[in-house]
Amino acid sequence: MADQTLTLTLDSGGDVVIKLRPDLAPAHVEQITTLAKQGFYDGVVFHRVIPGFMAQGGDPTGTGMGGSDLPDIKAEFNAQPHVRGVCSMARSSNPNSANSQFFICFDDATFLDRQYTAWGEVIEGMEYVDALPKGEPPRTPGKILKATVSD
Repeated sequence: MADQTLTLTLDSGGDVVIKLRPDLAPAHVEQITTLAKQGFYDGVVFHRVIPGFMAQGGDPTGTGMGGSDLPDIKAEFNAQPHVRGVCSMARSSNPNSANSQFFICFDDATFLDRQYTAWGEVIEGMEYVDALPKGEPPRTPGKILKATVSD
C-alpha cells in the first residue's frame, strides 16, 4: 500500500505534501485526516511562524487558543526526531491536550523530542512552508487554502 499523504495547498505558492506516519502516532494521524476530510483546515492560518524554529497552524480562531469539536488526543510521544520538515502536534502544558493545532519544523528542534507527538514529515513543498509570513502572529498570516488526504 502506498504511503498516505496530507496535502496542504498554501497561499504562499503551492502544495506541501506530508507523508503521514500512523506507525508513529495512529490516533493523531486519524484525527488530522478526519479533520482534513471535514474541511476543518481549509482557510485556517499559520498564526505562529518563528524563523529557524517552526510554523504553527490548525487553529480555526487564528489565536493559538482554539481547536476542533473532536476530543483531545492522548499523547503518542515517539522516537522520531524533530528535524526540518517533521510535522508534530501542538498542545498545552497537558501532554494529552493535542487537538487540531500542529507545527512543521523549519530546522532541528530536537529539544522537543519525546515531548510532542511527531505524526508526519514533509516530502514535497517545504519551500512553501519557508515562504510563510513570519511573526507571532504574522501581520498577514499565511493560509491553508485546502487540505486533502490521499487514500
